[in-house]
Amino acid sequence: MSYSAPPLHDRILLRPGEHTAIHGKAVLQTLLGSCVAACLYDEGSGVSGMNHFLLANKRFAKSMPINATDAGRYGINAMELLINDMLKLGAKKNRLKAKVFGAGNIISSVASDNFLCIGDVNSRFIREFLATEGIQVVSEDLGGELGRVIHFHTDSYQVFRRFIPKTETIEIEKKERRFYKVEIHRRELSEGGVVLFDS
Repeated sequence: MSYSAPPLHDRILLRPGEHTAIHGKAVLQTLLGSCVAACLYDEGSGVSGMNHFLLANKRFAKSMPINATDAGRYGINAMELLINDMLKLGAKKNRLKAKVFGAGNIISSVASDNFLCIGDVNSRFIREFLATEGIQVVSEDLGGELGRVIHFHTDSYQVFRRFIPKTETIEIEKKERRFYKVEIHRRELSEGGVVLFDS
């Protein structure tokens, strides 16, 4: 299948920590390493959106539920912000569908112990979150050892994915590490602890 890039004015580029909700036609684009992008849409209202998030912890015990711990808090924030913005535009939560991407295991990790690397944490988190919220996963492309570029078309809800070479994937991981060290710590210092109020 051939894929023609859309005009520049129709694209919205998302960086780590960002999300966008939209009613109408656009192409949401992002570059993923161990991060996750959730593409959500409500066909009934024509509202869709995407986020790009990196969970806080690089390692997490396999035997513990991720949603109930600190390891999931930034992912939870990213998902709630996206869903809330979509609801404000007229989406209905019970009609939301999801396509999820990323969570590459691009950092070397010790697989023989009881801990997960960040890609595994992200995969488990997004699956658990969507199942808990009752949001149908239409398709997923998670894991592996390579980074991805994705283009989410908000008019057709199609997502085009391209793997990127290992050398570029390493550069993505460096950027993700910088984001983790700078942005997340900056937010914690300026905003204090994160509190989740769940209904």
